[in-house]
Amino acid sequence: MINRLPGYILSFFVLVLLQVLVFNNIQFSGYVNPYVYILFIFILPFETPGYLLLFIAFLLGLTIDLFSNTPGMHTFATVFIAFVRPSLLRAISPRDDYQPGSSPTIHDYGFVWYLKYTVVLILVHHTLLFFIEVYDFIYFFSTMWRIVASSLFTLIFVFIAQLFVFKKDKSR
Repeated sequence: MINRLPGYILSFFVLVLLQVLVFNNIQFSGYVNPYVYILFIFILPFETPGYLLLFIAFLLGLTIDLFSNTPGMHTFATVFIAFVRPSLLRAISPRDDYQPGSSPTIHDYGFVWYLKYTVVLILVHHTLLFFIEVYDFIYFFSTMWRIVASSLFTLIFVFIAQLFVFKKDKSR
């Protein structure tokens, strides 16, 4: 992980800038808001210690909150998916377990595995984020529609990034 640290730092800043400058301005009918910054939590190596994963998620969510003027909403949702991630990885682990030094990417573990991994984390993130935002169950069905639509668009952007930006690492 240490030799890939500069790449992770660059990814952090690029994803935050993309989220703040581009994706926060994408809104279709007020229902679709893609949140691709969570891709950073997805790409961290399996060996990332829990405390570090939570701290990174806190920094990531706080940074998005500062730029989006959403006090604590992104921080809570991002820290929660970082908390859930190790349990999810254990639940969907391949029969031979994860290869040392590998990252949870579509190139290393395949389309179906990556689809399960991202769909669960994206749905958890978006559900928490949107229900915190409305803070009421009166708008349950419209909030559910926002969760589904935004999750679908986020999933599309995450897969595009995985396929074209985060190529298979040849240094391993």
